[in-house]
Amino acid sequence: MTTDPTTPADHDGTTPAKPSSSSRAAEAVFRTALRDMLLLLGALTVLGVGIGYLVDGLAGVWGALIGVGLALVFSGTTVVSMIRTADASPQKMAAVVMGAWLGKVIVVIVALALLRDLTFYSKPVLAVVLAVGVLGSAYLDYRAVSRGRVPYVEPSA
Repeated sequence: MTTDPTTPADHDGTTPAKPSSSSRAAEAVFRTALRDMLLLLGALTVLGVGIGYLVDGLAGVWGALIGVGLALVFSGTTVVSMIRTADASPQKMAAVVMGAWLGKVIVVIVALALLRDLTFYSKPVLAVVLAVGVLGSAYLDYRAVSRGRVPYVEPSA
């Protein structure tokens, strides 16, 4: 089996497939969604901590920080798994995204169950920050996908 010396070969001697233009475009859309989500959560951290402190003192600060952390886990997991599988087969992408979804739901449920009886944080501040973070991230994901320019048809090589 002969390979082009300028192209790196996989461990089995075959040349790895180049990502298609549509997978590169989809990855760009997902990166935009990730960037926007991180900006939202950064702003939410600043605002949530400030407002949380005004509402409930140090407990409000902890509620805001926990809410942002849970929103990051909940929203970030999906976007990162989409970026990592942008050039994978639809079956692999679906498996990774569903696995990530199941994992993040378990993490959020366990975290909330562990926090349920603790009193060092403000539950209302956590709930508001978490809701704003998750809903805002979902909107930003929608906006990135609806504005993204991903080709429907691959040009022939």
